[in-house]
Amino acid sequence: MSKQSVISARVDTETLALVDKLAAAQGRSRAWFVNKAVLDYVEQESAMLAFLQEGEDAITNGDYYTQEEMELWLAERQASRARQRRAAG
Repeated sequence: MSKQSVISARVDTETLALVDKLAAAQGRSRAWFVNKAVLDYVEQESAMLAFLQEGEDAITNGDYYTQEEMELWLAERQASRARQRRAAG
């Protein structure tokens, strides 16, 4: 079993009531529910930070498109689709 630590947090009474309601509906304790909520949030935020870092690294390595390059690509794609529609129609 992993080592556990105790933390405390101040929450408004409405939030605490919702926590208790959801925990009871799932047959879980308040502590289990709060731990799960914190874990889920930490995992989501960690994934977001990793995603942002990947983008920053790509920029640093020059692996990106400028606004002008993207606009040109989109215009070419739209023109190609228009030609395909005309040829099919």
